[in-house]
Amino acid sequence: MQPSRRTSAEVVLAYAFDSSAFTATEAIGATGLTRSTVLAACGELVQLGWLRALDDARAAGEYHKGRPARRYALDDRAGVVVGVDAGQHRVSVAVADLRGTVVGRAVASLGESGLDVDVRLRAVRDTVASAVADAGAGPDRVLVVVVGIPAPVDGRGVSPRDGGYWDRMNPGFASLAGSGRVVVENDANLAALAERPSSGDASFAALLSGERFGAGIVVDGVLLRGPRGGAGEMRVLDLVDGVGSPEGIGATARTLVAEAADRIPAGSLLAGPSGSERLFEAAALGEPLALEVVDRLGDRLARVCVLLASLLDIDRVVVAGAIADAAEPVLERARVHLAGGDHDPVPEVVASRLGADVVVLGAVTRALDVVRSEMLAVPLAVTARAAG
Repeated sequence: MQPSRRTSAEVVLAYAFDSSAFTATEAIGATGLTRSTVLAACGELVQLGWLRALDDARAAGEYHKGRPARRYALDDRAGVVVGVDAGQHRVSVAVADLRGTVVGRAVASLGESGLDVDVRLRAVRDTVASAVADAGAGPDRVLVVVVGIPAPVDGRGVSPRDGGYWDRMNPGFASLAGSGRVVVENDANLAALAERPSSGDASFAALLSGERFGAGIVVDGVLLRGPRGGAGEMRVLDLVDGVGSPEGIGATARTLVAEAADRIPAGSLLAGPSGSERLFEAAALGEPLALEVVDRLGDRLARVCVLLASLLDIDRVVVAGAIADAAEPVLERARVHLAGGDHDPVPEVVASRLGADVVVLGAVTRALDVVRSEMLAVPLAVTARAAG
């Protein structure tokens, strides 16, 4: 039985997402629908604003003889999606078209006010608006907003109530998208989505490693979540010998440098209030104390990697977040500690190539997944725009 026209439109739209310009004949071959059904679906999608009708094959120089074929393409700017990395101290926003090309950005610092719910909501809302404006789009063009937060999130976008940090990180973002949808997701899970293309078939953990450790975990191709969104939460590190807390590489570096303050020689790059920020530069110059701190950070990271690999049998740990750009010396020491122990399976430890953008790009990926999975149910603003 042929699918209904509405379903046929969704089938053709899914094909358009994966194609450049196409003819009805090409869509027929890919979808198995009849010519009349494909042409009707394409007409509907053009009317709704999803597809653009292009010059026919004769005008495009592809026609040889017979009646020239009609050509269509996804309208990349029919709507936009918004990815948000809403950390405690910084908000980063990227706006992308329907092909995933980033067309607008904005960043805001929360400083020490990130735990103030009103400040946080206002900063996220204003930064989203700035990024959408930077993309040259209006609020009515926003189809989906995905917000990544440093807290566990279940399938409904809800975090466990803890009366403290998690409540403040996820106070409710429903007003961000206007007529579009808002999806709230754990930031490490979004990092895993961003890292998935570079990890191939590997089971891996994307380990956010700056202020706090948090892992997005993919096993056998499936992103693990748990009923309360707690998969990958690292509070268990409080109980791990040699680790002792979920503090990430950046936070632990500050702690270790501060603890060694009385051993820092005059003139060292570690001297002064910003010494921990120059740790890796000092280590590259061979400063003994800096090398010691880097080795301790590497040992600590190795223990976290062993825990993840032992529990989940993963192949790879991708150290992600802004710290990944500078932390290669720590990763190298972690590899040495892993190689010197008896901790099979030992995962590959690599640095993310996405830097500070890993969460926001994962949020864009998630937003596009929502658009594609719900297809014609999402773009009500597009329909209204096309009809007007």
